[in-house]
Amino acid sequence: MDLELRHLRVLCAIADAGSVGRAATGLGYSQPAMSTQLRRIERFFGEPLFVRRTSGVELTRYGVEVVAQARDVLARAAAIGRRPAGGTARARRSLRLAATNSPVLSGMVMRLRTLLPGLDVTVSSVYASSEIVELLEHGEVDAAIAADYPGRELRHSPAVAHRGIVTEPSFVALPAHHRLRHCPEVALADLADDAWFLTPDDGAGWPGVFYAACGSAGFTPVAVHEFLGDRVELQDMIAEGLGVSVVQATHRPVSDVLVKPLAGTPLWCRYVLAWRREGLADEVADTLFGSATAAYRELIAHSAHFRAWASRTWSVARI
Repeated sequence: MDLELRHLRVLCAIADAGSVGRAATGLGYSQPAMSTQLRRIERFFGEPLFVRRTSGVELTRYGVEVVAQARDVLARAAAIGRRPAGGTARARRSLRLAATNSPVLSGMVMRLRTLLPGLDVTVSSVYASSEIVELLEHGEVDAAIAADYPGRELRHSPAVAHRGIVTEPSFVALPAHHRLRHCPEVALADLADDAWFLTPDDGAGWPGVFYAACGSAGFTPVAVHEFLGDRVELQDMIAEGLGVSVVQATHRPVSDVLVKPLAGTPLWCRYVLAWRREGLADEVADTLFGSATAAYRELIAHSAHFRAWASRTWSVARI
């Protein structure tokens, strides 16, 4: 078969619903027809995109990549030729965007300027994801990038929708002269005697998930510095040997700092696009999501330590 936009919509609907049956209901198909369509699409790609479970379906590693690209294509298709009726000048619209400490923000906004040139974007930096949810609920922002953690997914009312952009492993930043500098990955327990730089409570589960991981590794950190500031300043302190820090997997270290994966991947973080259902058109939400996933793929392309981890962790690295 030839791959068409309707096939991409089917994949995205199944991924969002987590169930072939629920996706079929949303698109107006019967479940057998949707299942047949999915089998044809998977034959086209040459391998499964979803793992079938009793509770529904879950994307495979390859499926995550395919669906992210599908969303990007659908967003671009939706933006083709859009202009207001009665003239060639594009109508100006505004988007109030809040964002926590997310690596995808700059790349996403840059792509929005290209895809939706009639959209005026204002960005507010908001650290706590719980505060971001409140801003969305009260209509003070239109969309946001927030964070949550496996088992502690973002909670909000039906007035707000969200999609997971990516769930990534958390790495650790060490000084270049650290005793574990030659290890390809670092066990959390081996850092029991180190001081830590930690960002404060984000209202979504951090730093509780960190302390829980340390407890599972058999220790409590001996010293913790609460830090929420400039990344350059943080890296300067790490380089001087004042402590180590959990960092994003795509974090770009300075010359005297090393970024290492944690053995067994005890910490994960999910970045989420959330928006007000009534305040944001579906095509804008799709464009936001496609821009965010494309920005993250670009970050991975420039992150050698992440790609090295992926090549060791996955039998076939598809990043």
